[in-house]
Amino acid sequence: MSRLVAVAFDLDDTLCRHDGDVTALYRRAFEAAGVEPFGEPDELWAALDGAPDPDDRVGYLGAGFARVAAQHGRDVDPVALAEAFEAVADGSRVAYLPGAVDALSVAAATGPVGILTNGPERRQRTKVEALGLDDRVDAVVYAGDLPRRKPHAEPFERLTAALSVNPEETLYVGNSLSYDVAGAHNAGLRSAWLRADPDDAATPYRPDYVLDSLDELAALLRREPGAGAESDP
Repeated sequence: MSRLVAVAFDLDDTLCRHDGDVTALYRRAFEAAGVEPFGEPDELWAALDGAPDPDDRVGYLGAGFARVAAQHGRDVDPVALAEAFEAVADGSRVAYLPGAVDALSVAAATGPVGILTNGPERRQRTKVEALGLDDRVDAVVYAGDLPRRKPHAEPFERLTAALSVNPEETLYVGNSLSYDVAGAHNAGLRSAWLRADPDDAATPYRPDYVLDSLDELAALLRREPGAGAESDP
């Protein structure tokens, strides 16, 4: 296996999460749409089907709102609610997930560090700035502004080109099997799946590594040849 010389990360739910009052955000969306509130945020999250669709985030959220509306016997425009939710969401209200800062430091000891997010720059740039990632990483690729998004190979090719590294020498860390792991595989990168539940199985995907927390990244990199000084005998 090729030596590991660079590490890159997904952004949302890998390095960071929304840090605002989700219940207040949920209520503001109804207010903005002019709809009497129903349900709770947890009901919406449970009604969402799989990972977000990067090509149609409003449609993805709208389908969730439609299911919650049906459960509460409400006749509403779910797309209008989804559009309102996106409009009132504050991208600057984000916080690092546990272990993320240390993971970025460990990655930097290995070599160049990158971020690849499926969102467009107009939405994700606010998060990057709020987290101070410009001072921590060498390149950020916003796949939402490209003709093809993850799991297509093109965003990963843009990323490795920006980092001036070969795909096979790059580890990509992400929480989505269908976007992050599949995309890394398609582009020839190694993948580390950050799973939310230890009981989750990767089938039918085959990540090279499975992490139950970002704290495990340091041990992974120590095992890899060429991955910074800590890997040397």
